[in-house]
Amino acid sequence: MGESSSSQDSEEISRMASSSSETRTTETSSSQTILNQAKADLKHPDPKVRILAIQFLEKSEPSIALSLLQEILSDRDPEVRVQALNALIKLKNPVVSPLLKKYLKDKDPRVRIAAIRGMFQMGEKIDFNLLLQFLDDESPWVRKKLATLLGWTQMEGVLPILMEMSKDQDSRVRKAALFSLLTLYPEESEDRLVEAMTDRDPDLRKWVKDIFGKMSAKPLKRRMAPLPKRS
Repeated sequence: MGESSSSQDSEEISRMASSSSETRTTETSSSQTILNQAKADLKHPDPKVRILAIQFLEKSEPSIALSLLQEILSDRDPEVRVQALNALIKLKNPVVSPLLKKYLKDKDPRVRIAAIRGMFQMGEKIDFNLLLQFLDDESPWVRKKLATLLGWTQMEGVLPILMEMSKDQDSRVRKAALFSLLTLYPEESEDRLVEAMTDRDPDLRKWVKDIFGKMSAKPLKRRMAPLPKRS
């Protein structure tokens, strides 16, 4: 009886092992099929299909995705290049940094914005000479993004850059720079904010006046706060 039970247990274990092996083989085969399809989709004429392939690759094994994403960076469609850069940034691989520097000079502003944002997200020390080139970028959206990103980080030497950007020809850039100045250098930026109260853009003037209104209301609230009861 014992020998029969032992034999049945061995057969059951063998069947389970075989089943598990078949499952792994099936999963591997399925993953490979999907990966092969993604590779094919990267060459699809529809950019939306190429973007879907990139979104799949960014969740794949980095060793596989890295080379494929680098190849698609030369795509003719700017949105595809943006998606490829965003996917590469998520990999956090050191090889990505030189690629970002290269695409800072892309002809499309959307790609340049993605590259700038990626430099900040990678958390590496940024060469200020790279940033200075964007003060005269032809796209106000690129300049606005830079002014905004500078307000998110504590970098030495940012103050003069933001001061210059707060006088940009585009009001959206000026507002973004002023907001970053207020965030990082509230005391140093006060005089610049006062100047902005006479800005040529009415919406920006109103925004600055609202800021000063909120700033002046804070000490008033403290004065009106109820005194603690004496015991």
